[in-house]
Amino acid sequence: MKQKTIKEWAADDRPREKLIEKGATALSNAELLAILINTGSAKGSALDIAKTLLDLHGNKLHLISRLTVTEIMNYKIPGLGMAKAVAIHAALSLSARKELEDKSRNQITSSNDMAAFLIPHMAHLQYEVFMAVYLNNANHIIHHRIISSGGLSGTIVDIRVILKGAIQCNAVAMVVAHNHPSGSLRPSDLDKKLTAKIRSAARTMEIILLDHIIVSDNGFYSFLDNNLLE
Repeated sequence: MKQKTIKEWAADDRPREKLIEKGATALSNAELLAILINTGSAKGSALDIAKTLLDLHGNKLHLISRLTVTEIMNYKIPGLGMAKAVAIHAALSLSARKELEDKSRNQITSSNDMAAFLIPHMAHLQYEVFMAVYLNNANHIIHHRIISSGGLSGTIVDIRVILKGAIQCNAVAMVVAHNHPSGSLRPSDLDKKLTAKIRSAARTMEIILLDHIIVSDNGFYSFLDNNLLE
């Protein structure tokens, strides 16, 4: 029996028409992805392609959002070429940016708040990056920037670059952070020494170092919570 295309489905079952009539919340993840994919192939509909991609990642969109366009294409799912892979990657990237914007508007009142902002930026990376997050006197994030990036085990940090960023955005406080691709959350002796140097240098500029946070896929570690900023 020949498989029906999406155009041959009842109108209420077609993802695009369903979204128009009932709104995005009425659609499954697969149906929303199918709208991005748009067309299927001889071997399956756009919805079939979406379900296959989701099945490969346990139906978890956050895992798909970490894929590059090339990685999506490497699955060689029939009907999922470069243009569709780009559309999926772009849409999920926009969603991630929107989530980060929402979090950046929130007031930072604890290490949990800061970790919630940092983890989407850094936890998934397979190389180490060092970031500075700058805050105003109400503890709202006003800017963040990658200070340096490196290999699997470390990156070189220039304290002058950190402080220059704080001055440029008129920050009164900041949090520094880096990820551990290994998954470990234990700070090294070098991490501790660097933190002390950053804190001392920031003091001379009347800028407060609120915390140093290490993130990984296993969670986060706060220097402040563990009394390493005293």
